[in-house]
Amino acid sequence: MGAIQDRDQFVCHHCEEVSPTVRKRGRFDLMARLCERCWNTLANEMAEADGATAAPRPDPGPDDVTWIEPPVCPECGALIRIYPTNYDRWVSLAMVELPAKDVPEAFRWRLTRLPDLSPIPADIVAVRVRGIDPLPSEPVVPAHRMMCVPQRGES
Repeated sequence: MGAIQDRDQFVCHHCEEVSPTVRKRGRFDLMARLCERCWNTLANEMAEADGATAAPRPDPGPDDVTWIEPPVCPECGALIRIYPTNYDRWVSLAMVELPAKDVPEAFRWRLTRLPDLSPIPADIVAVRVRGIDPLPSEPVVPAHRMMCVPQRGES
């Protein structure tokens, strides 16, 4: 099932509807051509399965020169890193890298630079480690939820 072009519209690979909202989806152009509705359904399911449910960071304006501190987890008070995923959702990651042997498979992420013509990194995304297991000593970034220990209230 390939994308068929009908003037300026394409056919969604999932629902097979012809729509002007059909386009390549995902950050690496590895995903199919999907309409807005099918893309949101797929990306939300992936985010739920991966635990990528963080809110996006505020986008500073081009003239904003204030220092941006890392956000703090509301549950445990630890600093966290929030990155976009390769499927346009956001995930909270720990501030440290750990060897893969110390991180359960469901919590392993890598930070990857988006391919670009420029040698200067323009954007970094979080990609879940799947398929081929990393070597036990290979560094991965754990999801913050693996390390989060909620603080108990003052009694």
